[in-house]
Amino acid sequence: MTAIPAAYVGAFGAPEGYLNFASYGPPSSPVVSETARLLELAHSGADSGQYLHAMDRRATGAAARLSGFAPQNVGLVPSTSHGLFQAAFGVSGGEVLVSSAEFPANLYPWWRARDAGLLQVRTLPENGCPLAPVTPERVRAALTESTVAVSVSAVDFRTGYRADLAGIREAVGDRLLVVDGIQGFGAIELPWDAADVLVAGGQKWMRAGWGCGFMALSDRALERLGNTLGGWTAVNQPTNYDGVQHPPLDGAARLSVTNGSPFASGALSAALELAESAGVEAIEAAIAERMDYFIDRLDEARVSVASPRAREDRAGIVVAEFSDGSAPAMHERLAEAGITATLHGSTRIRLSVHATTTEAAVDTAATILKGTS
Repeated sequence: MTAIPAAYVGAFGAPEGYLNFASYGPPSSPVVSETARLLELAHSGADSGQYLHAMDRRATGAAARLSGFAPQNVGLVPSTSHGLFQAAFGVSGGEVLVSSAEFPANLYPWWRARDAGLLQVRTLPENGCPLAPVTPERVRAALTESTVAVSVSAVDFRTGYRADLAGIREAVGDRLLVVDGIQGFGAIELPWDAADVLVAGGQKWMRAGWGCGFMALSDRALERLGNTLGGWTAVNQPTNYDGVQHPPLDGAARLSVTNGSPFASGALSAALELAESAGVEAIEAAIAERMDYFIDRLDEARVSVASPRAREDRAGIVVAEFSDGSAPAMHERLAEAGITATLHGSTRIRLSVHATTTEAAVDTAATILKGTS
């Protein structure tokens, strides 16, 4: 398997049987130590916040380098949902196209903006297959003159299908392309700058913990998105407390709501810098090889695989399917053996591997699932 720098592998301490990175990625020791260092600095009172809030620039710089966006076009958000709400309430009029199979974090912001009378929402036609992947062809066929934006996940949380962002970008043309990147950013290379709005929380594949993330905007998005939810930190001279509304800042900062947590910014910085040190390309290659091995083992065990097989169509998620409804029992057996995974209903178990996953963990999972499909 692809060799990953020992310093990277040694930075993590999750149990060997942890196969649930699509749900939560246990953070690294640099993330933990950096958070502790910043908390201690705040605890000591040695810094009034100037140094602590410099962590914001450090985090946006790292996110910019890994995403391909200009630093001034990157802002910090505490969650993917927060960023998607900013996008939804910033769209002015028209229709947004989104699949009903999206994770709810990429549905509720659009529904809430619709309910507020700001836009219309249209579901991507299912054509009898509600869980079909979002492809450029499906998007192109569904566009209308009223469509002003399309929202999609870079990686589908149900199946692990990797969206063709470049193809969808071409299909939507001059419309806004909003991308929920949480199921892939930091672990796979994609043309992230094909998005007009890229949002990703840090708690999954970036392995930065909860409460941190970023939002990156194209120049097109900055021109078209209103700062409906922009707060007091999103304006010029925010500390000039004169009781009047100030003009918005330039760049992604115009969507800021308030000062964020420097501890979250420090955690995100440490996580992204660790990924940089190993190289996302190397991390992706290691994940891909572990996925190949996992799928081969499931095939040998005659377990049905309900996720993409081709490398170009998948990320780090593999779904084991049990048409007889035995998934809950299998999930319980996995847990008893120290394998952490996610149960999806009565027929599917979602397992997800990272660059730190071992063959032994995959072997254990496949052995438990053997002959049950």
